[in-house]
Amino acid sequence: MALAEPAATIDDGPSIPSSSDVAIAVNDASVVFGEDEEQVVALSHVTIDFRAGDLVTILGPSGCGKSTLLRLIADLVPAASGGVSVFGKSPSEARLSREFAFVFQDATLLPWRTAIDNVRLPLEVGGGGAIEQHASPEELLDLVGLKGRETALPRELSGGMRQRVAIARALICRPKILLMDEPFGALDEIKRDRLNVELLRIWRETGTTILFVTHSIPEAAFLGQKTLVLSAHPGRVLSYMDIDLPGERALSIRDSMEFVKITGHLRTLLEQAA
Repeated sequence: MALAEPAATIDDGPSIPSSSDVAIAVNDASVVFGEDEEQVVALSHVTIDFRAGDLVTILGPSGCGKSTLLRLIADLVPAASGGVSVFGKSPSEARLSREFAFVFQDATLLPWRTAIDNVRLPLEVGGGGAIEQHASPEELLDLVGLKGRETALPRELSGGMRQRVAIARALICRPKILLMDEPFGALDEIKRDRLNVELLRIWRETGTTILFVTHSIPEAAFLGQKTLVLSAHPGRVLSYMDIDLPGERALSIRDSMEFVKITGHLRTLLEQAA
């Protein structure tokens, strides 16, 4: 049976918050890799604002520049043209002042350090400032549901637990922005679902602005307050839409007609984006 048309509350047009609410402003930014005939345009003239406190999921076909966009914001790749500001600072200034933290698909924990020592690591490198300015490692492991596993080594933790440690480590310097590049992509569906619920709880409790790259349409709809869809060859903004679901979400919401309509709409956009 054909699905109903997407609800009227779904807005494909760019959301333009007031300037006081903008955490990240991407202004006509392009990213190019290679030189001369070998050049590849990864992102082309992307303009988008991300509001402070939002959890934004980012969807798009493979090679559309989702990860490149996060790396551009994080000062890991340069813009060929245009620019980015993070709370009014350049990406390099924001990186030095620890405005953001990055969580990758691989937890990249040091195997010889315990969970709590892995969480402490950012405080030991790069000059993190006074210790009282940071959440305690113990509090953060409790926040991500690992109270009692402080002395466990990475090999003694499941994949989902290692990712929780990586999230706690990312939060240790209380970043205003958390950049997450398919952090749950390597996990099985059950672990992924549990971590989706945990991430929403952490987001509500910390108020951190989160940009979350995923290939999963249901994950994008379940987590996102907004979803950015990028088109490929080169990467461009196709849609920036509100996800009209309650802020408090349980996994059961995925059985609702509203969720089915939203995921169906996102699937249609992805077909256009390829």
